[in-house]
Amino acid sequence: MTKFYSDNNLHNRTMTLTGQGQITTVPNIAVIRLGVQTTGENLVDIQSENAQIAQVIIQALQRMGISDIKTFQYSIDKLYDYENGRQIDRGYSVRNILEIRTTNLDMAGNIIDTAVNLGANVVDLISFDVANREYYYQQALNMAIMNAMQKAKSISINLGIPADPAPIRIVENSVTPVQPYFRQELAATTPIMPGNIKIEASVTVDFSF
Repeated sequence: MTKFYSDNNLHNRTMTLTGQGQITTVPNIAVIRLGVQTTGENLVDIQSENAQIAQVIIQALQRMGISDIKTFQYSIDKLYDYENGRQIDRGYSVRNILEIRTTNLDMAGNIIDTAVNLGANVVDLISFDVANREYYYQQALNMAIMNAMQKAKSISINLGIPADPAPIRIVENSVTPVQPYFRQELAATTPIMPGNIKIEASVTVDFSF
């Protein structure tokens, strides 16, 4: 985006440019969300069944050295079917999703397989991140500012402006982080390939010239 503003005073001429910056890095954190979904007519029974399976999974993962485990979601839903316009009660569904974090990315596939073998029937999400995301974001932000300044300098040369444009206002634009992930139900997929993470930044800069 490029905008030019000018009035009769040459010192009040401005242009507005956007700058983009991107850092690609290797993730060092794996985030896995998996759990147990049980269904049945007796809510107490399926809650108990769900809790027992979840506890077995947690204990197994702890024995593997995984300590960062927390409940991400716990929900109870009423189930209904419709036949010939009639609502039929099908009981309840209990869903218990755990969030597991590890810095050992090589264990991601083994974590999933272990949980599934012990009764996990939902693998909801696998994502990858970096522990020092802010450090990389600052680098991307500096690149975005430099990108805008390079654009301003190029435009000033083409317009024959004798002095380099000076930045007078910088606005940081929010950018949603991009993380490689996949979502899958009722299956574990190994090996897990984390790929790379792109950390992006964007700015809008006003220059005077």
